[in-house]
Amino acid sequence: MKRALRSTAVAAAAVFLAGCASVGIDEALKDTNTHAQRFTGGNLALSRTPEQRDRRAELAQQLLATPLSQDDAVQLALTNSPAVQALMAQSWVDIAAANQTSRLPNPIFTFERMRLNSELELGRLLSFGLVDLILLPQRLSISRSQAHQAKLQLTGAVVDHVTQVRQAWVRAVAAQQSLHYAEQVNTSAQASAELARRMQRIGNFSKLQRARQQVFYADATTQLASARHATTAAREELIRALGLDDAQAAKLALPARLPDLPKIPREAKEVAATATEQRLDVQLARAQLDLAGQSQGISLLSTFIDVEAGARRDTVFDNAEGSKSNRRGFELDIRLPLFDGGSAQRDALNAQSLAAANRYDATVRGASSQLREGYSAYRTAYDIAKHYRDEIVPLRQAMADENVLRYNGMLIGVFELLAEARDQIAAVTNAINAQQQFWQADAALAASVMGKPTATGAAMASSGSEGASTGAAH
Repeated sequence: MKRALRSTAVAAAAVFLAGCASVGIDEALKDTNTHAQRFTGGNLALSRTPEQRDRRAELAQQLLATPLSQDDAVQLALTNSPAVQALMAQSWVDIAAANQTSRLPNPIFTFERMRLNSELELGRLLSFGLVDLILLPQRLSISRSQAHQAKLQLTGAVVDHVTQVRQAWVRAVAAQQSLHYAEQVNTSAQASAELARRMQRIGNFSKLQRARQQVFYADATTQLASARHATTAAREELIRALGLDDAQAAKLALPARLPDLPKIPREAKEVAATATEQRLDVQLARAQLDLAGQSQGISLLSTFIDVEAGARRDTVFDNAEGSKSNRRGFELDIRLPLFDGGSAQRDALNAQSLAAANRYDATVRGASSQLREGYSAYRTAYDIAKHYRDEIVPLRQAMADENVLRYNGMLIGVFELLAEARDQIAAVTNAINAQQQFWQADAALAASVMGKPTATGAAMASSGSEGASTGAAH
């Protein structure tokens, strides 16, 4: 009786410990909303009921009722996008799998019935993995590490998606703004070409002079077509990132222009201070290292031996004598390492731990470098955009004003005035491109600070700024 009570107590304690290790998706979402507050605004939630989905759809309609700001675009994506819901559901899968690691395998009940002449024997065996029970504390530790890793991966995936939404919003608004100026260039070129045609007809223009104006008009028409497609492509990219359906996409309205540059850029010291253990990539590499070490410890014993322990109770009925007898005992099933000593498995475990250690070291070493690169792209884009805003565009405006005075004084002709207007519009277009690259670099830097560097965003900021400078020089 005491032995049975002791076994029951051990099993109950094991079940209790396994239950304490469980982590829920709600806890993971709370951690993400806390640690990535700047990205989620505390709005990340998994919709599991029709009522929750209806509330999401209603909020999406409210956000689409006005021109969508960048922050509203992020909120709309978190609320409306099926891709974000899929990220959370997949995280729930990963967390459930981590919780399963802490569960002991179910015991096996074996029943036997054997008859020999007048004897009937009933055998009952309840067995479980002894090694699994011994290693339960380690299994609980591994389960917690896997759940922690799943939460970090969810946060990283959400940061990635929000960064994509922010950059897609910037590209869509900038493309729309550039299209407006491309239309102005095309209108100016059309007027110039028509005026040149009329002047050639009355003999005041040569065929070569008219051809130059006509070629410019043809180029402007091509650029306008490209700008229209770029606007459509950028808008559709944003629609996909937001997860809009056709009806919602038809209601999407964007602001007429990008936000103004901040008065002062972020300081390098502020950014460098985030290259710590709080970064997501460092935390994730550390969690993988801890998990590799714990997995090595729990798997090392199983490469040497595997033991199944069981309690047995047999009852024998002798029908000839009318008697019954009971037998009790235990069984041990031991796997003998005769053919496979487990050396290959131990080598694999050692290699996994070594790889995880080196990945962690590489992540820590690369964190500061990634931040420096991201900040360089951010600051360069800021300086170029500010230079366009404060120097190039005002100078072009002053030149345009001066040429209007010269035209009114009959010192220059209409074609020179139109050419100056086109140069001014081109300068404004380059300024828009520079401003676009800054806001994309800003979103990429924010992700890098969190530990999810967006290499494409940084590279785009650098190349885009370079392209804007080249266009201005030309």
